Amino acid sequence: MSSDRLMRIHSAEFQAMAERVLRATELTSRLNVLPFEDEAGKADLFEQILGRPLSTRVTIYPPFYTDHGLHLDLAERVFINQNCTFLDYAGIRLGERVMVGPKATFITVGHPVDPGERRGWLSGAPIDVAENVWIGAGATILPGVSIGRDAVIAAGAVVTDDVPPASLVTGSKATVHRRW
Repeated sequence: MSSDRLMRIHSAEFQAMAERVLRATELTSRLNVLPFEDEAGKADLFEQILGRPLSTRVTIYPPFYTDHGLHLDLAERVFINQNCTFLDYAGIRLGERVMVGPKATFITVGHPVDPGERRGWLSGAPIDVAENVWIGAGATILPGVSIGRDAVIAAGAVVTDDVPPASLVTGSKATVHRRW
C-alpha cells in the first residue's frame, strides 16, 4: 500500500498482506520467547522479520511486534525499547539516532471513517521519523505523520499531525472533529 491510498479487503493484495501478517506474527512470537542473551537467534529472526539483516548498530529490546516487517526501515543507531508495536504495511522509516520508549505504537494502516466502507477497505499512509527524534513511552504515531529532526514526542502523546523539527509534542487529541 502506498502513501494515502485504499486497499480493498477482498483483493489479491489484501490476501498477500494477510499471509505476511501471519508469518510476521509467527516470527515475532518466536523472537519474544528467546533468552535475552541469544544474540544469534535474535539476529536470525530479525533478518526473517525485516527481510534483511538488522544492523549491529540498531538496538531492539523484545518483546517486539510488527504486522509486516518488510516495510520497516531502521537507520543506524536506532534504539527501540521493550513492548513496541510497528504496523508497517504502508511503511515506517526511523532516521539515525531515533530513540523509541517502551510501549510506543506506530500505525500506518486503518479503516475509512464511513461506516459503509469500514469493513470493505483498508486505508494507509507511511510514517517518517527524521534524525535524532525521541519518542516517549506509550506514544502513538498515526498514519501519514512526519516527525521533524530533533523533535520530542512526550510519553502518552497521540500524534495525528506532522511535527515540526526541534519541537515538543504532548497530550492526546481525542476531540470530536465530525459527526455522521
